[in-house]
Amino acid sequence: MRGIVAFYVTYLLCLILGIVCVVLVAHWNYSYRGGFAWDGSAKHFNWHPVFMVTGMVVLYGNAAVVYRIPLTWGHNKLPWKLLHAGLLLLSLILSVLGLCAVFDFHNKSHTPNLYSLHSWVGICTTALFTAQWVMGFTSFLLPCTPMAARALIKPAHVWMGGIILVLSIVSCISGINEKLFFALKANTNGTLPYSALPPEAITANSLGVIIVAFGLVVLKILSNQIWQRPEPGYDEGVYRPLAYDGS
Repeated sequence: MRGIVAFYVTYLLCLILGIVCVVLVAHWNYSYRGGFAWDGSAKHFNWHPVFMVTGMVVLYGNAAVVYRIPLTWGHNKLPWKLLHAGLLLLSLILSVLGLCAVFDFHNKSHTPNLYSLHSWVGICTTALFTAQWVMGFTSFLLPCTPMAARALIKPAHVWMGGIILVLSIVSCISGINEKLFFALKANTNGTLPYSALPPEAITANSLGVIIVAFGLVVLKILSNQIWQRPEPGYDEGVYRPLAYDGS
């Protein structure tokens, strides 16, 4: 009982941190970066951090912990598989839109694409995420996939899921820092330099810290074996894998 209470406290913290991430990234780009548009301007670029943080971090992290919710343990797993896959698909769609926003802005302003470390890590993360989603869909949602193949793929699928979350956080942190270095320069549009830590820098730095905290909470949920969904054969706290349910 204590473990379940601890889970829900941790899960509530995960939800709160995720909401704060979305609010902060939207506030930063609306209040300090001029708002949003889809016209190739700097406002067009502002969709990029919003979509990437919301999709690749917050939605992705929440999709990863769906199976850990104790209320789902006594029910058919298929609806939760569909929810897991659906959240990840929405995360992938937002990520693609985020990439479109930055590429459109760069092309419109004649700025080179994919030259920074942030962009390299980000594009590789998105590519890995796409491959992971396709592999997960074909392996765990198509009924024609053999159970033996699912059992073989599952450990790699789980491991890669955690790696992609870590890479997403690295991409977001490096992107926030890169944007602040570009945007906050002395005598540029009347802004204070980043080193002076103006309000925008405090907001964006806080966003980065909250993103890291969110990721740590998600990884804590995923790594705690007590909170893993019991497989068939689970009885009185002892895990006995008598059969595999195809997750």
